[in-house]
Amino acid sequence: MFLSGSRQVTAMLRTCVSPTGTFRVGLHRPSYAVRNLRDQDFLLRLGSLPDGSAVDNQANFPSGDVHEPEGRWIYEIPNAFPCHGATYIDSVWAAARAENPSMICLEPSSACSLSQSLGLTDQEQRRVLHRLPVPLKYALAANSTDSEELILLAQDCCRMDFDAEGQPIGLKYLRPGKADIDDFELFETIANNPYLPDQYKEIMVLRPGVQGNSEIVGRFAENGSHVFEYLRRNSYIPWGHYAANMAHDAVRYRTSDLTLADMRGLRHLYYQRMVVTLAERFGLPLDLSKRSLTEDELESLRQQVLATIEASGQHPATLWGWNFGYDFSGSGYRLHASHQMIHQQYATTPETVELTDGGAMPSYSCGDQVAEVVAQYGGDFFRDYLRCIRENVRTDNGQQQERSLIVHEDENVLLFVPKAQTSQWELQLMVIADANGQPVGNVLEADAAVRKSIDRGILLAQHILAQLGARMVTSLEYSKRVGIRNDQRLLYAFLPKLPWSMGAFSEAQHRYISSHFPEDFAVACRRQI
Repeated sequence: MFLSGSRQVTAMLRTCVSPTGTFRVGLHRPSYAVRNLRDQDFLLRLGSLPDGSAVDNQANFPSGDVHEPEGRWIYEIPNAFPCHGATYIDSVWAAARAENPSMICLEPSSACSLSQSLGLTDQEQRRVLHRLPVPLKYALAANSTDSEELILLAQDCCRMDFDAEGQPIGLKYLRPGKADIDDFELFETIANNPYLPDQYKEIMVLRPGVQGNSEIVGRFAENGSHVFEYLRRNSYIPWGHYAANMAHDAVRYRTSDLTLADMRGLRHLYYQRMVVTLAERFGLPLDLSKRSLTEDELESLRQQVLATIEASGQHPATLWGWNFGYDFSGSGYRLHASHQMIHQQYATTPETVELTDGGAMPSYSCGDQVAEVVAQYGGDFFRDYLRCIRENVRTDNGQQQERSLIVHEDENVLLFVPKAQTSQWELQLMVIADANGQPVGNVLEADAAVRKSIDRGILLAQHILAQLGARMVTSLEYSKRVGIRNDQRLLYAFLPKLPWSMGAFSEAQHRYISSHFPEDFAVACRRQI
């Protein structure tokens, strides 16, 4: 049962979306008694107050049973998509942020320099950095804002070639494909620090070929932007995938530095590769020279591919994702992406996969989870979802504060805060445009105007999150399989990782804990535009 305003609604499908135009929101009002089964007290002094009186732990050892007549209210919101569980909002935490949405932010990292803190001379600096225990080297490599300190750490963990002016021009190799590196994790962590000078970043990890022999099979260069497309043969995706990486001469370690031209390049390579790959898979004749397709060429080929797939009865899917932000802890845990330099990854996925004992099963695509919800909902899911978003009522039913979940909208896309967030700062981008009387459900169905709106929306979402202080963000695309007509809309999710919310047993159960109401996060986002 869910409480929605004053009405009780029984949901056949566990989703917050309702045909009434009102999100379903549960409210827990805790009141309970706990029988005390403890057999002994352990009363201890904890310390003292300024006046010298003692502080003890008497409160931890009640003499009788415990009664909680009125605990903190907790809101429970089923995710729009049942496979993503539910969000739980602590009313006390959220009330504070409702009064002051500017609390929803992360402070910038403070300056960090071991050498300056200890007042080391140049000679001492090199010696001390060399002798640091490895966990401290990792922590310094990840957090130092001292460029000279990072240079010394880099020179200490690998061998380099230098020119006559002492500038690095390459790595020394033990043999082709194996650079002379003492500690690869330390090497990567130094190279992924934005404060390392760009010349060192380039020779350590950015120059084509320095990270392996992945072939460059596409390129985009326009308005100061430069993007390479790499084929990743050694992929966890069985048929390989592609990575659109900012090039070595267009260094982008922060999403706040990302331009519209950069986003257009990253996304153009994705659109282009999906269209060309599917054209070849479905036997369309192609006469392509070694260059990027123009917008008109891409649009013409897209329409041919879409018509061919719809006539074939087959239903391939696309896969797109983006891990932004690298971090590595002193304890040796990598906390996010493989590389700080901005890159996006993508592939096409087949409809089925062979079983090891014969036959076939459906091949996984995350957009299929959305398709299942659409099929089970018993109505027009996305029509009702959009209505709930547009007619949203504040989670706490407050009348004075903002109620809108919408952050940005144009004629093709809607950027909004989902009612139930699987990350405390989750944003979603939904395509609201139609094509040929059907919702746009994948990039093959999106024309040039819709694609431009998507690109701008993704860039805006990332810039907003960067301005709020997010340093690690996972982004993914939920797309409909090509050739299916099921009223599914193309959807993107942007999921920041926050320092206090990296994921634990609650998240493993798809129970997501939040310290703010979604409406107040929307306010914080709109203030960044």
